[in-house]
Amino acid sequence: MNTILPVAIQKNPPKLILLDQTRIPETETYLALDTKESIFEAIKKLRVRGAPAIGIAAAYGLYVCLVQRSYADIDELRSEFQQLKSYFASSRPTAVNLFWALERMERRFVQEAAAKTKHIRNILESLYIESVTIFEEDQSMSRAIGEHALSLFDASRAWNIMTHCNAGGLATSGYGTALAPIYLGIERGYRMSVYANETRPLLQGSRLTAYELMKANIDVTVLCDSAASLVMREGLIDAVIVGADRIAANGDTANKIGTSNVAIIAKSFGIPFYVAAPTSTFDLKTATGKDIVIEVRDGEEVINGFGKRTGPVGAKVYNPAFDVTDHSYITAIITELGIISHPSTERVAEHMVKAFIKR
Repeated sequence: MNTILPVAIQKNPPKLILLDQTRIPETETYLALDTKESIFEAIKKLRVRGAPAIGIAAAYGLYVCLVQRSYADIDELRSEFQQLKSYFASSRPTAVNLFWALERMERRFVQEAAAKTKHIRNILESLYIESVTIFEEDQSMSRAIGEHALSLFDASRAWNIMTHCNAGGLATSGYGTALAPIYLGIERGYRMSVYANETRPLLQGSRLTAYELMKANIDVTVLCDSAASLVMREGLIDAVIVGADRIAANGDTANKIGTSNVAIIAKSFGIPFYVAAPTSTFDLKTATGKDIVIEVRDGEEVINGFGKRTGPVGAKVYNPAFDVTDHSYITAIITELGIISHPSTERVAEHMVKAFIKR
């Protein structure tokens, strides 16, 4: 059972509470943030990371920043809301859950502000309720993803599962996405072991995935990223499960850099490659992965990571944070609503109709 909570809200006094993931595994340090600059920095610098957790943090952050000051009227509140929304949206361009959460908060604001008789205090309270609802829905979605994913695994045999980056409890509000079936499976007596790719350059696999699985007493082995082909060739991997930061309308999936490499290798060895993500991660306005904006980060993360210089000063570095896995390499995408086998534009659309009906 995962017991780590990466993001929370304190209402009085208003604070965004974050587990500083840049300091794991050395220490678990919680931050109490109440300024727009500190919240932006926490998202930008990956103190909170993972698409669902980023969205929750942004929703909480909006409320925390808005509730601290007074407003002459709703128009002034609206102006401040829009400025904060745009500011937080600029922190991480690839993670679609960030934009989804901010837009959902905006819809709630517009709905409440339309009732001219509403007091500003009531509008702010409704934003608090909406942010908490986003958190609670993410918890239930994580568990539902785990249930659907677990149906793909036979309980009568042992499973060695590879994952890349971190899509567990540290990236969400609960079980995670890619790790959800593992947590649920272990609770129900499944024999599951995890191979966690270290995930260069920021080592989310070795620092975060291994850390949270070990805390839950789940068997995990850390791999050098470049060992993926070897361990698959040796028959050590039965399946791959990863999370996602953005999924295009045709199923092309943006996830942490190196994910596409793993998918291509897995297909060459006939190993199923699964993507686990909530429907909020789908961006139906983006037709294919070619249209997904890829965040490029500071090259110092590669050649001077964690204060240890591993490349010459002045060396040119290209440091994309994500890559796009073509849908043809994906065996299935697993959401809280079910499984999209061999994703395509038509199958994604059919699946997302369920999401729109549910909402």
